[in-house]
Amino acid sequence: MTDMADRFAAELLRIKTERGLSYRVLAEITNFSASYVEELAKGKKPPNAAVATRFDEMLETGRLFAEILRPPEDDDADAELEAIELVRRVTASDVSPETLDRLERVVDSMARAYATTPPERLLPRVRRHLAYVDRLVDARKTLELGRRLLVIGGWLSLLRATLHIDLRQVNAATAHLEAAVEMAGQVGNEEIGAWCLETRAWQVLTAGDYRQALELSQHAQVVAPAGSSVLVQATAQEGRAWARLGDRVKTGEVLGRVERLAGNRARPEHPEHHYQYDPAKAHSYAATTLAWSGDPAAVSVARDVITELKQEGARPRRVASAQLDLSLALLAAERPDEAAAEARQAIKSGRIVPSNWWRADEVLSGVLRSGIPEAEELRQFAEEYAPRPLTR
Repeated sequence: MTDMADRFAAELLRIKTERGLSYRVLAEITNFSASYVEELAKGKKPPNAAVATRFDEMLETGRLFAEILRPPEDDDADAELEAIELVRRVTASDVSPETLDRLERVVDSMARAYATTPPERLLPRVRRHLAYVDRLVDARKTLELGRRLLVIGGWLSLLRATLHIDLRQVNAATAHLEAAVEMAGQVGNEEIGAWCLETRAWQVLTAGDYRQALELSQHAQVVAPAGSSVLVQATAQEGRAWARLGDRVKTGEVLGRVERLAGNRARPEHPEHHYQYDPAKAHSYAATTLAWSGDPAAVSVARDVITELKQEGARPRRVASAQLDLSLALLAAERPDEAAAEARQAIKSGRIVPSNWWRADEVLSGVLRSGIPEAEELRQFAEEYAPRPLTR
């Protein structure tokens, strides 16, 4: 469990003890189930802003939401920065090639960590390193070292924007995407520029602006260097936009392009790297795109993807997303009971980031419309985990 969950649990237990409350009474006050309250208090389930806010309102305290916002301790980030600063000082230069070498390696390590690290834990580490880069911007350096520093800052700003999107922090995400675009433009880095467009396309896609997502993903493909990872990713994003717009013909055409582009790529040394396209992802993207377009083939494709990911064993966030894809496909196939079961597993995993909860909302709405007995149970279960009130 995360540090944040442990801190929340400790504070909840402290309030419970101070006021002499039982789990049953806490449940009645907050309108959660007693079992869920107990699991929160024992650190077995992760809290979120909506849950913390309800506890604070019902218990008339602001202490629990404060634990959600407080950044986790990050000794690793401090140690990284101390080592980088030491190298800078011993080389007797304001900015040295050795300093930038270490920063580039750290940026790669954080891009690899993105797939498995909760965004609220990775964000403080990215923020600290970006602040360090900011301090070096005004230091004396050669033009070449200055270009390298701006590229590092561009990648860090892009990654930070992505994490803010995951946490549904729109203003922060927009600001750091703009910063990444500016730094990429100053050094003519088309790859970062294309990734910024692709990332923005994903952001507006999850917000329901499918036409803008289509335009941004197409623009990203124009900007992207030939044969680059972002070219494949932006093409996949275009397919998702066509799927949400309901054009199955265009969706199929784009899926074919993604398959051809991915088929020409070797598996990267670090397939978990967020900015290095792994050809194995093509199957996952196909499942998502088919599910969103309502294609009946999505059921079998999504099941295959889940099996592959579980065998791989290192992509819990992608497993949860694939389970939501399967749920949507099962709804389209008029199998709402199976859809509810898959959605429950995805939600229970605790791996659905806030920006992806709209997919859980969509499944829940479909299951509720079906009127099956499991619908109300799924609604109550989802509300325990949701980062915000769900649409009923």
